[in-house]
Amino acid sequence: MNPAGEGLRQLDAVSVLNAKATLVHLLGRAGVHPEHAEELIGLVQAGTLAVAHTEISRSGESAPREKGEPYASGWLDGAHAVGDELADIAERALRDAVGADPSQGSADAHRPVGRMELERAKVAVGTLYPSFAAVSDLDPEVSEQVLTAVLGTMSTRERTGYAGRLTRFASAHRVHLEQLYAQYGPGSAIAIHGRYSLLHSPTSIAVLERLVTEPSALREEWDAAELPPAWLEGLTRAWDSAA
Repeated sequence: MNPAGEGLRQLDAVSVLNAKATLVHLLGRAGVHPEHAEELIGLVQAGTLAVAHTEISRSGESAPREKGEPYASGWLDGAHAVGDELADIAERALRDAVGADPSQGSADAHRPVGRMELERAKVAVGTLYPSFAAVSDLDPEVSEQVLTAVLGTMSTRERTGYAGRLTRFASAHRVHLEQLYAQYGPGSAIAIHGRYSLLHSPTSIAVLERLVTEPSALREEWDAAELPPAWLEGLTRAWDSAA
């Protein structure tokens, strides 16, 4: 109980919508288009529900056995039911934010890269890059074109979880990446101009992840964007030599 004698209260629907509208309004003052603000808020909502689903699923694994088997069985059934419902709500929230999950063969499976998808990718690579390399004086001016090519290899739904995918890649290949940037990145003996230039840009982490997981799709998008072939060749050589 709080000092006023009231228990924990949930926010009502009107107050939630008011907070959302206020945030959209404030982001609009900063130059964010309302549609983009709605998309970001929708992703946060869907992600919060997904986290809640994970927590419920975990709690359901530890039923209080000391109260007897029927109680524990009911506990597990209830946890599974709540978890399933939360998963459905999270999926609906994600569809509301970014659209339905198209089938693999759908023409909409790889829609054009959106502004917020690009901005989220910038934040993702900008967060990871400093853990491998110092900020360089040379950052190719085609960063957006590079990230657009990278995101073009993914479906709309895959792009929503791109930051997590990139973080998992960096974690799984941390030693390899550290060696690569030490040998070819900022501060190395390699000249900053030439085929290894992209290693001086945070976007290089994004390109490397695609080179490892979807090389054919990346090369197709790279050629379509008319990006320097030497950069892709340089990253490929650097990755192989640092192995």
